[in-house]
Amino acid sequence: MNLKSFLFDYGERVPGYDVTVINEREARAAAGILGMLGTIVIFVGIGYNHVIVARVYLAFLFLDFFARVISPRYSPSLLLGKFVVRNQKPEYVGGIQKRFAWTIGWFISFPMVYWFVLHWDITFYKVLICVLCITLMFLESAFSICVGCMIYKAIVKEDPKHCPGGVCEVQKREPIQMFNPIQTFIASLTLVGLLTGIYLFLAKTPSQTFFGQFLHEAVLTKAQLKKEEDLRYEQEMEREFGDDDDDDF
Repeated sequence: MNLKSFLFDYGERVPGYDVTVINEREARAAAGILGMLGTIVIFVGIGYNHVIVARVYLAFLFLDFFARVISPRYSPSLLLGKFVVRNQKPEYVGGIQKRFAWTIGWFISFPMVYWFVLHWDITFYKVLICVLCITLMFLESAFSICVGCMIYKAIVKEDPKHCPGGVCEVQKREPIQMFNPIQTFIASLTLVGLLTGIYLFLAKTPSQTFFGQFLHEAVLTKAQLKKEEDLRYEQEMEREFGDDDDDDF
């Protein structure tokens, strides 16, 4: 394999396609698998300080993305995804932009390996890097949105070929993709309800970890935070001196 072949012949040659491609269904399945595992790690590994869980997952993530950059044929998660969707009709997308996107994922995994695998040094902002990875994988698995492919498109200044969902080609929306007024209202109401529920959960639920405490404080105003602080102070004073007052009687 020469350098040109390594750089540009990424994926498989499929009749009818003028560039090498990969199966987007496998990629989305793999993203879903990694995203699900990453979510478990956030809550179990980091939230409950089970260090070994986070270290194993992040080391696996690093090696998996490294394998993807070399060849999608040997990525463990892609192979699992391939098995899951083996009976579904393939959806071919251009390989070069997917490789670029996965290279970004590989580089993002570098600091996570250093912070959490080699040196366990956890902070809120470092955890946000993990959240970023999970968010990108969620977008790919749930909506077939490849953020790295969008970055690739912006860099090369031209539309890549065979993007997921055909978003790179100029197209007109089909009638089934359009929203009528009732659908718009229902979708908007659902979105507002979800955002309101998330806010109320973060604002009203007592935090058990530093990550949850940061989120809790992030959604409150200074006045609300001051009110909470005063309430905690009053409760502490009541616990400390309340019994003494009762003894006087």
